[in-house]
Amino acid sequence: MRSFARELAFQLIFERLFVKENFSDEEFFVSLKKEEDKAFTKEILSAFEDNKNQIKEVLTSHLEKYELERLYKVDLAILYEAVTEIMYIKTPYQIVVNEAVELAKKFSTEKSSKFINGVLSSIIKALNKGNN
Repeated sequence: MRSFARELAFQLIFERLFVKENFSDEEFFVSLKKEEDKAFTKEILSAFEDNKNQIKEVLTSHLEKYELERLYKVDLAILYEAVTEIMYIKTPYQIVVNEAVELAKKFSTEKSSKFINGVLSSIIKALNKGNN
């Protein structure tokens, strides 16, 4: 299921916020039964690693009254995963936002889902302006 694959990608990005060494993610992929889900998770992680600096810039430019370094790490990992999907995987915006909000409800604070929704909406609006 893509939701579970997306959740795993979020968890692995979260781990990367704390551990700065080389990763061997294969043990995590055992929980994914379908090869297409493994491929999807790997695609997200690869896109995140390859484009981390640009993703940080996009997030930073859309955080009002917040600094990237001061965000809850769970929220930051959710935003990293979502922005990666929006910009590089080209998953439809509505799906990404819905899934990110659900991850926030499951793993973060009571107010995080609204915050994440707002940040992602701002990013999507800016991306749509750029495409017109």
